[in-house]
Amino acid sequence: MKRIINTTNAPAAIGPYSQAVEAKGTLYISGQLPINPSVGKIEATEITTQTEQVFANINAILTEAGYTFADVVKSTVFLSDISNFAGMNEVYKKYYQSECPARSAFSVKDLPLGALVEIETIAVK
Repeated sequence: MKRIINTTNAPAAIGPYSQAVEAKGTLYISGQLPINPSVGKIEATEITTQTEQVFANINAILTEAGYTFADVVKSTVFLSDISNFAGMNEVYKKYYQSECPARSAFSVKDLPLGALVEIETIAVK
């Protein structure tokens, strides 16, 4: 059985997908863009501030589902430019300081809405 997770504290899906789905104690969070949910658009222009917004969105979804960053086991980071890796990582390490999740990071041609970063997350209870 699966449970669909939605919160107004994270951006609404911009396509036919859910913010997150929980199945058998595992939470799958769709890739989060740096959209400010209160205005429905990307406001930040720098990689660090965009990454902070992405983590705020991830936190809102984790909280809604009853999880925390300590439950995260895997992150996948998509960057519009690999030169933004250091800036993203500067923010990322604030959220994962010990027992860090597994992670992949990729540079992609483009991200939706012109974002610099998108992060998808898997958490397990």
